[in-house]
Amino acid sequence: MFYQVRFSESAIKQIKKLDPLTKRLIKNWVIKNLVDTDNPRLQGKALTGRLKGVWRYRVGDYRLFAEFKDHELIVLIFEVAHRREIYRRP
Repeated sequence: MFYQVRFSESAIKQIKKLDPLTKRLIKNWVIKNLVDTDNPRLQGKALTGRLKGVWRYRVGDYRLFAEFKDHELIVLIFEVAHRREIYRRP
């Protein structure tokens, strides 16, 4: 059973604002490490505190925040931002 990767609308908007090189880097990383994998948690790290339940993926200087819908086998990426910005958000 393999997981599918989905992006929220806000994550898509955030990705569209990035430069072409970074967009390609993120796209290639997601395809290589998350698409059709049976355990996407191996590549990420569970966050704690106010972000408990959220998983973080490191892609260069950028971070992808995701939630798992295990009953549907979906990885939902809901936020994409530079590492200096992503943890400051409320």
